[in-house]
Amino acid sequence: MGSFTQLNYHVVFATKFRNRVLAKSNQTLLYNYIGGVVRGFSGVLDCCGGIEDHIHLLVNIPAKIAVSDAIRSIKSNSSRWLNEQTWNAKDFEWQKGYGAFKVSFSQMDRVRSYIANQEVHHQRLSFQQEYINSRRRRFALQPWLRRQ
Repeated sequence: MGSFTQLNYHVVFATKFRNRVLAKSNQTLLYNYIGGVVRGFSGVLDCCGGIEDHIHLLVNIPAKIAVSDAIRSIKSNSSRWLNEQTWNAKDFEWQKGYGAFKVSFSQMDRVRSYIANQEVHHQRLSFQQEYINSRRRRFALQPWLRRQ
């Protein structure tokens, strides 16, 4: 019998300088393109969403592919594709870095819902404030990380 893995990641990355250049009218085209990139390395794009300055992906990455390699492929290929589109501003770039968080099977629906509701979510809370809050929660939950 072969091996089985279920390596699901919630991935988040932003446009360079957090520029609001991902027009809502073209986001579906971008997500479809990213789905093709993910299929190219035998992954599965479960869902995606975002707003004008960042995107969220729920992606299953095969065990034989390093997470950093998968995300590099997604970002570089989608950046090149965006620069080729006549409807997109030229010189598009993603911000350096990303967030990637392992998602257990039991939390998949919760993450899907969170990703699907990005537009509403960010009407209440900016990306910057959300990031600060998540870091505070993580730090508070892991007291061994605190400096003495």
